[in-house]
Parts: sequence; structure tokens; C-alpha cells
Amino acid sequence: MAWTFEPVSGPIKGGFGGALGGLAWDGSGMLVSGLEAGLIFRLDPKSGSVSEWRRHTNRVNGIAFSPESGVLFGCQEGGRRIIQFQPRGTANPTATRIDGRVHNFPCDLCVDRRGRVWFSDPYSRVLSFGPQIFPPLHHASVLRLERDERAHWHLERVTEDNVAPRAVLLSPDERTLYVGEGEIGRPGPRELRAYPLDDHGHAGRPIVLHTFGADHRGEHRGIEGMCLDAEGNLVVVAGARRSGPGPHVMVFTPYGTIVEAHALPGDLPARCQFGGPELDELYVSTLAGELFVCRGTGLRGYRRFD
Repeated sequence: MAWTFEPVSGPIKGGFGGALGGLAWDGSGMLVSGLEAGLIFRLDPKSGSVSEWRRHTNRVNGIAFSPESGVLFGCQEGGRRIIQFQPRGTANPTATRIDGRVHNFPCDLCVDRRGRVWFSDPYSRVLSFGPQIFPPLHHASVLRLERDERAHWHLERVTEDNVAPRAVLLSPDERTLYVGEGEIGRPGPRELRAYPLDDHGHAGRPIVLHTFGADHRGEHRGIEGMCLDAEGNLVVVAGARRSGPGPHVMVFTPYGTIVEAHALPGDLPARCQFGGPELDELYVSTLAGELFVCRGTGLRGYRRFD
């Protein structure tokens, strides 16, 4: 049965002031990152009201909570860094350099049970704020942010074969890293890849679970956002109206089988995340500035932290 996506009105003349990115459920409300508005919004599903949760966020895209209560990590594209939003309203930067150079433009992230942050670090057509004095890295990869024995943040490169990594997600046992690879306009395929991880967090050679094609209208837009359901399946958002079957939400098994596919009414889906008291409501944000919720999926979200 087809899923029904209901639009959510925003606080800025009924919208959200431009493109939306990351989503994170805080236990009773859904946080939504507004890239162009420079805000993180909070939707209260009970009242339907949307409020400002953080201001001046500098193009924060992907967001995810830490195992540490109330701490939210954000991919600050405008500042080329990962930010920690603390419960009392402060924000702390983390490590920004790898091998002595500032990393690229963090896009999406996933936090594991040890509090390590795995994030995609592609290039961006939108420049960072301020003087452009730090050139991008010679690679666009998945990086991992973690603390050393002195609690100082440092960065490690995880993947070696990416050209344009977009979405990232860890399996429930945290032994597989899923990556939505590829972006229209950049060389290389658009794929869903599964990288095996060893005990030290090093990635092996990936298995390609799905490849997106092209038609007479152009290349099909690949995966921009992913989340897990309670069975360990991947719920992904991909596609665009410009080519292919259009914007879709798809459900993949861990082995790459598509078990469901549903058309999305909005264009350019960005992220997806489960919310609601039972984690049975699926939220989807779009780069077109829309937010949707679907309450009839029959799925429940995966809880990584208790």
C-alpha cells in the first residue's frame, strides 16, 4: 500500500526559509536543520507548532544525538567543522584538521555507541563563510571524529575510494558502514555501498548494494539521507523530479534488496528519520524547503542508544 506523506507547515510564512537538511528525534520532538535559514527548528508533534531551537547555526546540515544525554552533533557546512550543541545552549567546535589540513564540507553523520562521529566530507559548490584561505583536501572521504586518551578530538580517514560521499549510516552491530556515494555533476557513479569494519574501525573493500542509472533526461540522483528501522533495514531518500522515477523513499535490506519504494510529493529529499513516542512516524526533509511526515509505514525506527 502506498504511503501518505503529510506536509508540515513551518514558522516562516508557512515554510522554513529555504532548504532543509538533518533530522533528529529528541524524545518528544523532531529537530530539523534549516540550511539557508541558519536555524535548527523543533517540531512538537502534539501541538503541531514549530519553534527555533538554535540560531546562527552557519549552515548546519546533518545532525545526530550523542550517547551523552542532550548533546547534539551537527555538520556545519558553513564553518567546515563538526559542532557539539550542548544542552544549556552553548556550542563547541571539534577537530577540524586531518594531516595538518582543514577538512572539506561535512554533510551527514552518524554517532556510534562509543560517541565517535562518522561523517561524510564531500566538496561543496557553496563556499564556507569568511575568507577562503583553506583549500579543500585532495580527497572527499568518510572521516571519523573521536577522542584520544586525553579527551582531545582528532580525525581519522575511514574510506579511500569515495569521490562524492553524501549519506552515512552504521549497521546495528556497527560492523558495517553504509555510504550513499555520488552526486550529479561530479564524476563517478551514484551507489549505495556497504563497507565492512574491523575491530579498529578500519573499512575494507565495499560491496555495492545498488547503483542508480540515467535516462534521456540525465543522471538519476542518488541517496542523500538514510536511517535504520528496527529490523536493521535501511530507509533511504533519493531521486529528483528532473530525471528517473522522481523523488522516492525506499527500504533496502542489509543485502541490497529493495522491499518497498514510495513516491515523495516533494522534490530533492534530503534526510529521513523516525520519530514519535513509538518511533513509528517517518519524517522526510527536502532541499526544496519542505518537511513531510508519514504515519502509516508499518515500520519502527531503530534505537541505537537506550
